[in-house]
Order: sequence, then structure tokens, then C-alpha cells
Amino acid sequence: MKKVLTFLKKELMLTVSVAAAVISLFITPPTMELFSYIDWRTLGTLFMMLTVLEGFKKENIFRPLLLLAGRIHSMAGLSLFLVFSVFFSSMFVTNDISLIIFVPLTIILFRAGDKEKYILPVITMENIAAVRGSLLTPFGSPQNLFIFGKSGVSAWQFIMYMMPIWIISGVLLVGFVLFLFRKDLREKTSIVRSDFYGEWKKDGKAKRIAYIIIFAVVLTTIVTRTSLWYYAVIAVAVSIFIIDKKLLIKTDYILLLTFLCFFVFSSSIAHNESIAGFLSGAVEGREYLLGILLSQLISNVPAGIVLYPFAVNRGALLYGLDSAGLCTLIGSLASVINYRIYVREYPKKGMKFIIVFTLISLIFFAFVVVPGYFLSLRPL
Repeated sequence: MKKVLTFLKKELMLTVSVAAAVISLFITPPTMELFSYIDWRTLGTLFMMLTVLEGFKKENIFRPLLLLAGRIHSMAGLSLFLVFSVFFSSMFVTNDISLIIFVPLTIILFRAGDKEKYILPVITMENIAAVRGSLLTPFGSPQNLFIFGKSGVSAWQFIMYMMPIWIISGVLLVGFVLFLFRKDLREKTSIVRSDFYGEWKKDGKAKRIAYIIIFAVVLTTIVTRTSLWYYAVIAVAVSIFIIDKKLLIKTDYILLLTFLCFFVFSSSIAHNESIAGFLSGAVEGREYLLGILLSQLISNVPAGIVLYPFAVNRGALLYGLDSAGLCTLIGSLASVINYRIYVREYPKKGMKFIIVFTLISLIFFAFVVVPGYFLSLRPL
């Protein structure tokens, strides 16, 4: 029992998600139909990405990116590079995948330069960059894709509608990074070690090529939103098993289980008739506010699915959903990924992550919530 309690205390987000899932099943009794509403595509995509990136780490495929970042000699410059790598890449590979790629690189680089005190604030800003960068494009996040598919507008109309708040967010992120290093904008990275770059073994060339091909398959599956995604999951799992079956053991199944529990919770809430009946008369004219608030309970993707049928101003709902990830970890499941990556490296600092993340994100939210509201009044 003591070991179980220690584990639950260590895996805080898993504990919360399991408790939420169990409670929700009392609210809405489980049925086969209910479990069909779970976002299995996201779980499959997350499994593929987590597994193939274990291969990237083992074969040191990120070496060129580490070398490029290592040439930046100021902490402010390095942080801007990392934050905006997330900001721009999230528009194309989704916000959660951009975090999976760049947060581990940030931890590696800052450790190498003995700058670990900056890791938490910088990866929090990367989280903000993922949430705010991805809002520009229809496929930057699942809630964007859902509303874009329902709206009937063109991709160009969608991008132009989101452009003003995207620009405001980018400018604010520059200000936040510069404020972090305000005492010395020329503070050096102090990366004097070279061993963290790693070397490419000659006998590992075939594996590196194979992982890059698999990674391309995963990205193609994400961007095209193909209905045959489950074949990609099977192909990736079989390929990894053939190349290095030990990687399948290293995959972060705790994160996958956490997501599964949150999906069970959100599906139960979203398909409860009493809750749906209440929302039918409460959403009109409050899309922006309710998009933010409901996301704090069930995250922004299921909140979008729940609220969309009752929304009159779908643009306001979209703006609210894309702002929800700036309030709490639950607001966007991309934030849960960030949390999980951090606590795997620093198991005893989960609460510190939540405090720093919430403080910085809420400050950023305070700057964008009012402009977001007025911009959302325009029709999409």
C-alpha cells in the first residue's frame, strides 16, 4: 500500500485523471457507445510519436539541432530560438508534437550549460508558444481542425481570422523571454561541454534512416488526418519491434494512460443528457467565456465538441478554446504532455512545475484575454 501511495503521489496527473474518470462513470454509466467517443486517434498518434522519439534519443538523431542551438551564445537568444521553434512548428505538426520534440532538447541544452534554473520558466513559455502558435492554422490543434471542418470556411479565411491574436501572442512571447533575462540580456549559455551533442555511430546509420522514415510517416498521418490512422499505428509498432523492441518498453505509457482517463472523463461529461440540456440554453452569447471555463474541467477539445452544437458565434468559441490552455494544465492536454516530460526528468518537482506553469500562463492570459474577446466578436 505504501508503494502504491508513493507512486500515486509521484504521478500526480495520473492520479487526478484516474479519479476524474472514476467519478465521471458514476455521472454517466459506462456503455460501449460512450467508449466509442474516446479520441483513439489522438492516443494512437501520441503512442507513435512517443515511441519513435525514443528512437531519436537513443540514436542521437537530434544532434544537428543540438549543434545549431549550441552555437547561440546568449541565454536570451537560445531561449527565443527554442520558444519560437515551438511557436512556428506547432502550426504544422500540432502543439503537442512540437512540445514532445523541443522540451527535451531544452532540458538537454540548459543542463549542459548549468542553467537548470531557467528550465521551468522557458518550457512554460514553450507551452504558451505551442498553444498560441498552433491557433493560426486549421490543423495546428484538434479543436481548430474540428471547428474548421464544421465551419465551411476556407483555410485562408480561417488563417486571416486567427492572424491578429497570433501576432499579438508572438510579440508578447518576445517580451516575456526578454523580461526573464532582464538583469543581463547578454548572459552567456556557458555550454562548454561537447559530450552532450553525442556522436553518430557508423553501424547506426540504418537505424537513423529508419527512424526518420517512420517519423515522416507519423507526421504525414497527423497532417493528412487520414481515416486509416490505425494502420499507421500498427505499422509503426511492428517497425519499432523489428528495429529495436526495447524501445516499446521505454514508451511513456503513464502519459498514455493519463490521456485515456481524461478522455473517459470528458466523454462521460459531454454525453450526459442533463449537462447537454443545461448547455443548450446557456451557450449563446457566452461562447468565449464558456469555451475557457469548460475547458478547465474537460480540456479544450472535448469542450469544443460539447459546446459547438449550441454556439451561435463559432469564432468566439474557437478563440475561447485556444485561450483555455493558458489557465490550467487541464485546459489543454498539450500542457499535460509538457508536465509529464518534465517530471520524468525531475520526479520530485511536479508541484513546482504546476505552480510556475500556472503563474506564468495566467499572467500571459491576462494580457490576451481582453483583446481575444473583442477580436472574437467578428464572425468567422
